[in-house]
Formats: sequence, C-alpha cells, structure tokens
Amino acid sequence: MQFWHKELETLPRQKLEELQLERLKKTLQKVYQKVPHYRKKIQDSAINPSEIKSINDIKKLPFTTKEDLFVDYPYGLLAIPTERAIRLHTSSGTTGKPKAIFFSKKDINNSAELIARSLVMTGATKKDILQNSMTYGLFTGALVMHYGAEKVGILVIPAGPGNTERQINLMRDFGTTMLHITPSYALYVASVIYDKGIDPKKDLKLKRAYLGAEPYSEETRRKIEEMLGIDIYNCYGLTEMNGPGVGFECIYKEGLHIWEDNFLMEVVNPETGQSVSDGEIGELVLTTLNREAMPLIRYRTRDLTRVIPEPCKCGRVHRRISRILGRSDDMFIVKGVNIFPQQIEQVLMGIKGVAQNYQIVLEAFDEMVVRVEIDRDLFDGKIEKLVRLKEEIVDKIRSNVMVKPKVELLEPGTLPISEGKAKRVIDKRTI
Repeated sequence: MQFWHKELETLPRQKLEELQLERLKKTLQKVYQKVPHYRKKIQDSAINPSEIKSINDIKKLPFTTKEDLFVDYPYGLLAIPTERAIRLHTSSGTTGKPKAIFFSKKDINNSAELIARSLVMTGATKKDILQNSMTYGLFTGALVMHYGAEKVGILVIPAGPGNTERQINLMRDFGTTMLHITPSYALYVASVIYDKGIDPKKDLKLKRAYLGAEPYSEETRRKIEEMLGIDIYNCYGLTEMNGPGVGFECIYKEGLHIWEDNFLMEVVNPETGQSVSDGEIGELVLTTLNREAMPLIRYRTRDLTRVIPEPCKCGRVHRRISRILGRSDDMFIVKGVNIFPQQIEQVLMGIKGVAQNYQIVLEAFDEMVVRVEIDRDLFDGKIEKLVRLKEEIVDKIRSNVMVKPKVELLEPGTLPISEGKAKRVIDKRTI
C-alpha cells in the first residue's frame, strides 16, 4: 500500500480498531518475549498479554516513562538483535544520559511513509521544493522529514538551522516552496526577510511551512502566516515515537490527526493516570503499534492536549488532538499559580507592536520578569507610546495568568536568537 492512498485514512472506525488490536497483540507478545524489562513490568502488573481482548484493555498495563529508558540504557529495551538495528537517534534527558531510540530498516521506512502521508495531506506534491531547516544529527526531526519528503518525490534542500542570510538566499535561488522549521526560528527568519526589504509574496515562492519541535501558540502561527503570506501546518512528534509525523494537520488546520494505525492514543490525568473524557485536557500517552526495533507501551509523553471528539471535515477517521498546550514538566509556579510559557506567548503575539522574541526570567521572591522585543520604530516615538504598550502587556498577562509580571521592553536583536529549540524560561530561583 502506498502512502498517498487513503484506504487506511478513511477506514471505518470499527475496522481501524480491529487493526489496532491486531497490532497491539503482536507488539505485546513481542516485548514480553524479547524485552526482559517489559516482561518484568507486565508480570508485576499481574496480567498476561493473552488477556488483552480489546484496545481498552491496554489500561490494565503499566505506563512507560522516560525514566524507564534510562534503567537498562543503552540497549535494554531493544526487541531485535543489535545487528538488525541500523540507526540510533537520541533525545536529551535530565540525568545527563540521552534517551536512546533505535530504528530497524523497516522502522525508518515506516516513519518516512508517515511523513509522506502527512505532507500529501497538506497538498504537497513532487513539484514542491522543501527547505529543511531543522538540525541534522542525533535529533530525529530533520532526517525523518527528509526521507519522507523524498518518498513523495519532493526536492529537499538539507539546509539545517542557522546562517539566516544563506537560508534566504537558498529560498530565492532555488524557489523554495516549503519550509520545515521551528516556530521561534521561523519568526526570526521572517523578521530578517522584512528587514532586508524582501516582499515574501512577490520575491519568494513559499507556499507553506511545517512547524514543530517546540510548543507554540495559535497567535504565533497567525503572525508567521501574515508575515510570510503562507499556510502554516502544525507537526507533532517526539523522538521516542519515531520523531515528526506522529500527528499532522490536514488542510483545515483544526487539530492534528494522530496516525492511529501506528499509534494507540490515550489522554490521562497527569496526576492520577486515569483516562479523561474526550475534550478534556490531559497528558498524551502513546503506544507504538508498528515498530520493530524498540516498541514502547503506554509511553507518557508529558505533552498536554485534548482529543477533539467531532469528526474532521476532511473525512479521515484518525482522531485529532488539539495543538500541544505545553509539557507538564515545562510548567512553572509563580506565587502559587501554575503557568505555561505558551500562555505568555499567546498574549504577546496578539499585541500590536510586539516583535518576535521574548524571554521569561523568574527572579528571587517569586518575581516574573517578561523581557520582550518590540518594533524598532516605537523607540523613535514619544515615551507615552512605550508606557501604554508596557501597561497593555502587563494588564493582559495578569488577566491571562493571574500574576502581575514586571515587563522590560527591548529593541529587536537584544535577546539571543533561537535557531533550534527556543529557551524561553530562565529560572534564577534554582541557580
């Protein structure tokens, strides 16, 4: 079956769940027989894989956490001989060791097909040219997207991040039509394009961009779309689940379709681990259904989202989740209030005069300082404009998160430029 066919995307829900159950049973038998770590976890839960009769029975099994990936590091969770693993990717961990994820040849091909399926869903064709501005290397994002785009027949420019002058020259010289890029870097590239007097609608051939690797707000999406005159599609993935292409937006951009023939999805209360109702915010939990080298069972992603219960207008049966609201471990507490960086970003990107870059600094005595770059021409005007803008930012943040921040207005270029994942929060309380 080819990735551009829609048999699996429009499969009746009952048939899709039958396929999920079939693949889940095979996966459980495999890890029980081949992975001692999982065999012990399953035995400790007092359930045998043969007792799994429906996809809902997966709730009887224990979770896998990022800590499990460190217990038998580096090869302990492999379900195939090491000589059959042909690629290693890693994701940073808090213990000093990375989370090591192995791929077989089949896994690499399958992850590329999911990306190809996703790109075609947004309207991409072999006539497109993709400039891949993600980091190549141990990070999954660039290589998985690269392989998937090539499957469609798309010309790929492996630009990598950084060297913004070169990025823009590549777009102009080769007629780039699509970008794969982090949202923070996309904002910066867009601002440089404007500073150079380039009209992206006339001087470039960009049509769409795929943003991932870090959470971002709907306001940020709209800002980039307006600046570049293109469509922005949200791409969701994580190294532990193959990288990008776990979920993707269709042309309607009303949530990310999780490719449920490859991943069994749950949303749970992050505190209790119990399932929440569709539409309720919780932590996304994923089980691989089609992975050969390193299957993961009920992996706690720490990403917060909700299932969108309504069917999508595109006709696909694969359920959707809302954009990632943040990570449960990204949350910080100020004056007893739980705050996510995206809540601050949502406010800032909706205020006229705010530029692309910002930083949240948590100071002693629970003070939250929001350092934000603003349009350069505002510094040439009357001081009253700056005062009003500062007051607007303070009031809107306080209304949104119930904590009054200190706000510092900065000229563009003051804060560090993010060419990869942005570091938005600096917590000096822990230094």
